[in-house]
Amino acid sequence: MTVKIAPSILASDFARLGEEIKAIDKAGCDYIHIDVMDGHFVPNLTFGPPVIKCVRSWTDLPFDVHLMIDPAQPYLEDYAAAGADIITVHAEADKHLHRSLQVIRGLGKKAGVSLNPATPESLLEYVLDDVDLILVMSVNPGFGGQGFIESQLAKITRIRQMIGDRPIELEVDGGVNSDTIKSVVDAGADVVVAGSAVFKGDDYGATIAALHDALK
Repeated sequence: MTVKIAPSILASDFARLGEEIKAIDKAGCDYIHIDVMDGHFVPNLTFGPPVIKCVRSWTDLPFDVHLMIDPAQPYLEDYAAAGADIITVHAEADKHLHRSLQVIRGLGKKAGVSLNPATPESLLEYVLDDVDLILVMSVNPGFGGQGFIESQLAKITRIRQMIGDRPIELEVDGGVNSDTIKSVVDAGADVVVAGSAVFKGDDYGATIAALHDALK
């Protein structure tokens, strides 16, 4: 299995956002992970569709857009139009999760659902055939640079078993670095989000390579 690396631009230099995206593309990442925060669902603010649209031309890599906003459904079309390829909504922030996933797919995008650390995987049972990606938060969402919550490893394993042979990617976000990535992948993840672990140095190719090397 080839593990995909999705650097979170939350940890990048916002003053050079387009250049940062181009740099991690050149460094060999697989997705560009974009954390959208509303200051309501999570205690932080980031950016919205206009910024995503502005940086879309800097790479051809998929934009993996993680909506930490409540409500999300009224804005799905805006994010699709801005250039998102994968749109992930939080189960905790969506009263009509099934409908939102249908809307995302109807917009021609891949549909994702995210679970906070205290949210049980049983919430996924009735939407498994409507998702393309499941995102397990291994930190409490809202801030970068947090430590990995070990209890999420068992959840990742259980979700991998639930997925079975469905073509669903299992992504993990939060505290993933060269020390934790192997346990995350061994538990069942095939996409890992890494913010600080990638952007901590000047050589993004080296930091991404270090993550792959940690899996050997």
